[in-house]
This record gives sequence, C-alpha cells and structure tokens, in this order.
Amino acid sequence: MNSDLIRNEISFKALRSSGAGGQHVNKVSTKIELQFDIQNSEGLNKDEKTRLLSHLSNRINKNGVLILHCDEARSQYRNKEMVTERFFKLVTDSLVQKKKRKPTKVSKKATEKRLEDKRRLSQKKTDRRDPEI
Repeated sequence: MNSDLIRNEISFKALRSSGAGGQHVNKVSTKIELQFDIQNSEGLNKDEKTRLLSHLSNRINKNGVLILHCDEARSQYRNKEMVTERFFKLVTDSLVQKKKRKPTKVSKKATEKRLEDKRRLSQKKTDRRDPEI
C-alpha cells in the first residue's frame, strides 16, 4: 500500500451538517464526505484491492467507491483531518491478515485437575444422602 498515492486519489466533498445548530448550520458546509475508488486505485495492488472489497463490502457503493462521512467537529478542516485518519486506520486494519489458530491439546495437568474436581464434587453429593439403614 502506497499511502502517498492513495492520499492523492482521495476526493473530498463538503456538505451541510444535519441536526440542531441554529442559523449558522444553514450557512456553512462543515460535514466532509470522503470518497475513494478502490477498483481504480494505483496505490493498491490486486490482492489488497480484493481484500478491501471483501472486508469493507458494507461501506462500498455499487460503483466500488468507499464513502466515509464526518461531521463531529464544527470546522471543515478538522472534519477533513478526522475522516482521513479514520480512512487510513480502516484500510490498514482491513489489510492486516489474522494469524491462523493452531489447535492445541489439553494438558495432562488440566485433565487431571478436571477429573479430580469431578470426583470431589461427586463425593460431596454422596455425603449429603441419607445413610442406608
């Protein structure tokens, strides 16, 4: 993944934020929408593209464009920084391959302890019974 190339391929769009905010919210466009075309990216190789398309399928539209929004801050600049950080974290986390789990045996000590606990519990319950006359 070449982050410099990817940084140049990202496009931003400023939108009006939703929700309460008084008169000011109706005048300024502080919400930022980040768009990144995964299919046509030159900063990613073929394997990385397929991995991103499968991992982020719920965030990608029909055209293969990844879209993220940010309207948490009041300034457009800060929202742009936040959505860019979120984008790179999302991409790097999606590209990390998880280690395959190696199945292991249960240790002898653990098996012995489990059986001993079973015996102790069984003995406790038999001791509770009424004695046979």
